[in-house]
Amino acid sequence: MMNMAGNLALPSNEPMTRSRKAALIVQMMLADGQKLALDSLPEEHQLRLTHEVAALRMVDKATIAAVAEEFVQELSEVGLALPGGPAAAVSALDGQISPTAMARFREETGSAATGDPWPRLIEMEADELMQIMEAECTEVCAVVLSKLPVGKAAELLGRLPGDKARRIAYGVSQTGDIAPTAVQRIGGALAETYVSDKVTAFPAPAGARVGAILNSTKSETREDVLEGLSEEDPNFAQEVRKNIFTFPDIALRLQPTDVAKVIRLVENDEFVIALAYGNAVGEASADSVTFMLENISKRMASQLEEEMAEQTKIKASVGEAAQNALISALRDCAERGEITLIDPDEEDEE
Repeated sequence: MMNMAGNLALPSNEPMTRSRKAALIVQMMLADGQKLALDSLPEEHQLRLTHEVAALRMVDKATIAAVAEEFVQELSEVGLALPGGPAAAVSALDGQISPTAMARFREETGSAATGDPWPRLIEMEADELMQIMEAECTEVCAVVLSKLPVGKAAELLGRLPGDKARRIAYGVSQTGDIAPTAVQRIGGALAETYVSDKVTAFPAPAGARVGAILNSTKSETREDVLEGLSEEDPNFAQEVRKNIFTFPDIALRLQPTDVAKVIRLVENDEFVIALAYGNAVGEASADSVTFMLENISKRMASQLEEEMAEQTKIKASVGEAAQNALISALRDCAERGEITLIDPDEEDEE
């Protein structure tokens, strides 16, 4: 039926429900060029809204004005719109409250898995993802492979037996028509099974914690502990060794271009003592001294050598304290991302 303005009014048998009004407001805002974060709504609400928008046709100006006025009135009366429910609380407070408190809330409310599960799955290490590839059916593995970055997907495919790799690769070709909801359900099930939300008291692995402690101990104590660990648990001892960074490791793991940054990490007198002591205690330490002097300006290297020559009879406690201070500052610098240490495992692979 045409109104006087020339617009087609909604049929009288289709009342302007709240859902229809919401759809009309959304349509008006989209027409005005607004970008709406509708994907943050629960999926069932998104689906209902889409159906309502699809049902809209031409609406008379009086109805548009009335709906807009009602919307503005309701909006003015809202102090703060808050998303309710455990999932919304987890999303809002994750990272703001302690991990133990968050873990207890998730356990109490059954909100362990919230939001999109795929980012958590994609962040898994290759060894962890291999558990999925080895245990799940071809179709599920094909979905996982399709969601992973190309490099990680290629690594997994290369580690699988040839026949299974071929089946999964073919399975990828069958995923073209799979619905997004199915992919989300698969991701949710996998995350629930393979992604651990367990909160531990110590975020860093045990090997990293022991390695960090041994970095700052006397060399005699460090070697004694490592020898004992090797006898008790060779695998754990190897993990600890990977996390140890001492003065001799400078020549092996520091980038030549980062040496200039390292010499500024401690006071000059302490740096000179660390170098002089390094020349006196063994070939490995002396190699690190040479490495650093060769990767700075000749003028600065010459000045440091003169100052090192003045350091005679350095006590072991003083020399090791200076080297530990340098190493501690160097590791802090690496953790802040200001320098990049060479990974010994990558060197071994080459």
